[in-house]
Amino acid sequence: MMLFEALGSALLGLVLAGAAIHRLSDRLPNRSLVLATGVAGALFGAFITHSALDPGNFLLNLLGAAIVSAASVSLLVRPAGRLRRRSAPA
Repeated sequence: MMLFEALGSALLGLVLAGAAIHRLSDRLPNRSLVLATGVAGALFGAFITHSALDPGNFLLNLLGAAIVSAASVSLLVRPAGRLRRRSAPA
């Protein structure tokens, strides 16, 4: 059962990262970095959820995987416009 949770979580992270690439391709770094971050975040989220709850909650484990994967990928998003940095007056 744990194998199916891991495979399902990795697939979910891959799908979420692919959706982020499709939607925000101009604001994200390298495609392979985003995909790897999505999968790693989903596996970590599934591990945390599996450890915190009893192992029989497959859907809750996937929900935890989706939340951590989305949060991990969101950390890679860059601002839309260029940031203007002004020097402080002397």
